[in-house]
Amino acid sequence: MKRFRTSYVICIATTIAFSCKSKTGQTLVQSFPDLQRGEVVSCGPADGEMFGAVSFSASVPPKLQTYFNTAIALLHSFEYDEAEKMFAKVIDGAPSCAMAYWGVAMCNFHSLWAPPTEKELQKGIKAIEIARSISTKTKREADYIEAIAAFYEHADRLDHRSRLQKFEKAMEGLYLTYPDDIEAAVFYALALNAAADPSDKTFSNQKKAINLLNPVFQRQPLHPGIAHYILHNCDYPELAELALPAARKYAAIAPSSAHAQHMPSHIFTRLGLWGESIKSNLVAASSAKCYGEKAKIKGHWDEELHAMDYLMYSYLQKGDDDRAKGQLDYLGTINEVSPLNFKTAYAFASIPARYAVERKQWKEAANLPFHPVNYPWEKFSWQKAIIHFTRCLGAVHTGDMQGAKMELENLNSLYTKLTKEKEKAKEAAQVAVQIKTAEAWIEFKQGHNEKALELMTAAAGMEDAVEKHPVTPGEVIPARELLAEMLLEIGRSAAALEAFEQNLKSHPGRLNALYGAGVAANKLGDKQKATSYFKKLMENVSTNNSGRTEVQKVKQFLDGATAAL
Repeated sequence: MKRFRTSYVICIATTIAFSCKSKTGQTLVQSFPDLQRGEVVSCGPADGEMFGAVSFSASVPPKLQTYFNTAIALLHSFEYDEAEKMFAKVIDGAPSCAMAYWGVAMCNFHSLWAPPTEKELQKGIKAIEIARSISTKTKREADYIEAIAAFYEHADRLDHRSRLQKFEKAMEGLYLTYPDDIEAAVFYALALNAAADPSDKTFSNQKKAINLLNPVFQRQPLHPGIAHYILHNCDYPELAELALPAARKYAAIAPSSAHAQHMPSHIFTRLGLWGESIKSNLVAASSAKCYGEKAKIKGHWDEELHAMDYLMYSYLQKGDDDRAKGQLDYLGTINEVSPLNFKTAYAFASIPARYAVERKQWKEAANLPFHPVNYPWEKFSWQKAIIHFTRCLGAVHTGDMQGAKMELENLNSLYTKLTKEKEKAKEAAQVAVQIKTAEAWIEFKQGHNEKALELMTAAAGMEDAVEKHPVTPGEVIPARELLAEMLLEIGRSAAALEAFEQNLKSHPGRLNALYGAGVAANKLGDKQKATSYFKKLMENVSTNNSGRTEVQKVKQFLDGATAAL
């Protein structure tokens, strides 16, 4: 086993308690045969896997300390399969180690992602059952086990969000009971984020978590969970600036984690730092591809496609259509991925949609295909809706009203399906925004301007009230940006400028919004403001050779050819 950059845990139990030869130990291992097993797979530095430094006091025998510590570090970077392998090594070597089963339950929880599958749910429940049956655990360890048990209990009767709230309350109690336990504070911060109310624009949970994490980050600067959870709790336009120092450290803390390479780009994207986002995701995509090959994953690993979506978004904001096209072409060669989950479905839908819509290539948008054709799209209604929404916008802008209305019907059908699916309220809300937007543009192209503006204003308000899904760098096209473009098109430049500026507060650095704001300001006779927006746009553009029409017009404007707009 290669060297791991992790600290040792404190051993507080005797070797006798962990004898693999005990009857109880044999029974425990035999009752839990379906664990992930094997050596850790990573694509980190050549001198050894590096996942950060943790120090979790637990009843673990000395010979298994490295495995346990590595498992905790992996868990904090959401490397769930690899973390479970290390917890399994502890279980195989010390079947009566209760905290190893706690770790398995945590690995199958993945609090900020999609709810556990039925198989994951049952594995977590089984792990808790075994952990509870072990009598040699300490009171503190029992409290940790009961905290995660609060999430798994009554899964047949309580929805996912209710169980997240139970986990948050249990972790709060654990943190208050053991105020000097850094891990309790870190996992409590994660629980606060997981259970946060998406409609709470005061971000009370997130701010509480940040206040917990910042002081311990000063004392534990190589702890992967602290940096990681600061980023997640600040993944909002209003808070992102607070996480910039952690964003610029996390990748170096855990260089062997593909997710750690990618996660800082959430903050870079929120702040419009496109160059840093690109750098982050180039490394993340390469690391994820390497991981998939080493782990012998069937097809491409989901983390690779996730990073590609962020690359596409950032390249488009820099007007670098050639590199954006490179991502699209590469995606076209990918026909098999693992796992078949919400992340891969989202990337397959969003990457080509962004490429067409951001560049206003409406014919491409109207004819956007589903790729891969053999993907189980019927399981992913929200992601399917992205394709149909893009087709609808394309049809509207190419004058195909019949096609647009057909795509609107498809969106309505998917929305109805999502409202009936368990745990899909957020996704349904986002499709509702797409429906309202589609209705607005259909009305607009039919000459019903006031009705169109009423619908588009409503769509923008709906989108403002729904926080973006963690999987996405941003909407395929922000509703308020589309409202601004509609206003600009009918000559209401002052209202358009206000809408563009409002959109830029929550989506800083977007190329089309900067261009639109500059055009609106110029139409209002405010050359100074127009120049300011256009200069900001050109600061973001990655190359003087950008072929984007908007970039060429801005160059002409800044060179004195004001009529170019």
